Amino acid sequence: MLVSLYDCFWNDRYWFPKEYSWADLEDSDGAIYPHPKDLLTVIPLTFVLITVRYIFERAVGLPLSRLVGVRDGRRIKASHNPILESFFQTQSQNPKEAQLSHLATQCSLSLREVQRWFRRRRNQKQPLLSMKFSETCWKFIFYFSSFFGGLLIVYSEPWLWKSELCWNGFPKQALKPAVYWWYLLEFSFYLSLVITLSFDVKRKDFKQQIIHHFSAIILIYFSYCANYIRIGTLVMLLHDVSDIFLEAGKMANYAQWKNSSTIIFVIFTVIFLISRLILFPYKILYTTYYSSMENHKPFFGYYFSNALLMILQALNVFWSFLILHVCYRFVIMGKTPEDVRSDIEEQCTSDEQSETGQKSKSPERSQTLATFPHPGVSGGLSPTKRHHRSVPAT
Repeated sequence: MLVSLYDCFWNDRYWFPKEYSWADLEDSDGAIYPHPKDLLTVIPLTFVLITVRYIFERAVGLPLSRLVGVRDGRRIKASHNPILESFFQTQSQNPKEAQLSHLATQCSLSLREVQRWFRRRRNQKQPLLSMKFSETCWKFIFYFSSFFGGLLIVYSEPWLWKSELCWNGFPKQALKPAVYWWYLLEFSFYLSLVITLSFDVKRKDFKQQIIHHFSAIILIYFSYCANYIRIGTLVMLLHDVSDIFLEAGKMANYAQWKNSSTIIFVIFTVIFLISRLILFPYKILYTTYYSSMENHKPFFGYYFSNALLMILQALNVFWSFLILHVCYRFVIMGKTPEDVRSDIEEQCTSDEQSETGQKSKSPERSQTLATFPHPGVSGGLSPTKRHHRSVPAT
């Protein structure tokens, strides 16, 4: 049974045009071709990346966060209450009004006190701002290294500039060692993100991120095995370039570098829209759909790879819509926009601040943690007041 499934999975007709088979990709005459077994290296490499990330975030990211002025605000711990804690753990972390009223009656507390308890309890689950900076810094370093390293690797290749050349000689195209390691690192990185998903900062587009990561992993795996590597390198370049500025913008915002974060947001928006709404469909999707089949007839791998690319493009359109909505809120409506992929720590109310005697000294620092602030919105605020300005949670 297992043997039959194995043979069916690796059947030539699923992976290649009908005139090719796995035998055609055997190494010969000094030419090296991709083999599925090569990807076994991804397993230890993924755990190496996770280990390196752990060390980096604590040895580099945290000290750097303090150096640039990131400070972890004081959080008021929720008081011990078994009834509310049980409800929080088993039913809902954000109860509705009727549930809050019922809990208030059960605990002999006012509605406001119960609301405050849940707000504090939710904030306790949020990672510290310095840890978020460290995570973002790690991703920035990877995307920066991957993009410029990858660009250096393929810069001299003619198919970098004319994507239709990716299909010359397909699928019998030799694999260069540098491209092999770049592919493996990218694969390992996304696999490491999936493994650490439950520990990483939860963003508002968490479900879309899961879809993206799994689509990327499947696409990288399939494109390597079926030797779609040339077009795969272009896909990686177009997606990594905008992520550099996304992570840089978050770091600038964590550090309260308002002008820098605004400039980076503008650059990010332009690059994201150009790379994912113009270059990706016209330079990637068009060639994978049309140019790839100029010398072959459609087969399963053709439909499968294009379906995965369309999923990525659907996510690109989704994120582009949210980014444009942010721009609309700022330019047309003059409102401070929330980052479309932000994680939010809820605002501390004035009565909570007064409880701890910190209202005039050091109120709990709560903010939209990954927003890109814009000039003019809080231009009249003093540095102290601007430091504590926040966007309410949604």
